[in-house]
Amino acid sequence: MTALSVNLNKIALLRNSRGRDYPNVVLYANKLIGMGVAGITVHPRQDERHITRADTLDLSDLVRDFNDVEFNVEGYPSEEFLQLIERSRPDQCTLVPDTTEQLTSDHGWSVEQNLAVLAPALQRIHGVGSRAALFLDPDCDQVRAAAQSGYDRIELYTEQYANTYASAQQGVVLEKYKSAKDLAISQGLGVNAGHDLDLANLEKFLSIGNILEVSIGHALTVESIDRGLATVVAEYLEICRHG
Repeated sequence: MTALSVNLNKIALLRNSRGRDYPNVVLYANKLIGMGVAGITVHPRQDERHITRADTLDLSDLVRDFNDVEFNVEGYPSEEFLQLIERSRPDQCTLVPDTTEQLTSDHGWSVEQNLAVLAPALQRIHGVGSRAALFLDPDCDQVRAAAQSGYDRIELYTEQYANTYASAQQGVVLEKYKSAKDLAISQGLGVNAGHDLDLANLEKFLSIGNILEVSIGHALTVESIDRGLATVVAEYLEICRHG
């Protein structure tokens, strides 16, 4: 079974657009947990365009009350971010090579070229008892480097899969993800996935097997506007149950 972790960035973005604490991200997370999701994900960017540092601490307090729910915090390993990890002590910290100029995450790590940043970050993440994951493209060279770096998991960046879903390229692209996943597992890494996964393409992606967790936010939020949150979450959980 694949765990569903819901990313709350878009909920926070909606709140921030009005200058009020509505919708409240903690109440929203609590509602999702009540619906059976296995995790909550946030990505507090430096400019706090959606999730804030205060949100991260508040959500950490909430999730700590649930033994079977994991808190995943994503971000670039700046000093400010690592201090936030040390305060929030999430179950998992996923490092993403994004900059303040990016609209959203759009590539994985070049691991060997960034070991000067990633190695000390790993020590601090492990120092607070959190699992450490790296956001990667489905590139076997990067998977090998991640395994050698001492990180616990990778999160496969799935935009290429989403962009080629139901096209003539789908089979070739999906095989690339499967090869990266198989190599990661053989090297002792757990495998997560995320970015542009949705109700239409998730089941096919999970057919590659052994995906421990998917993090989904944007699509789930949009689909919920159209069809209702409870209906959409239930459909995601059913797909993940068989993943």
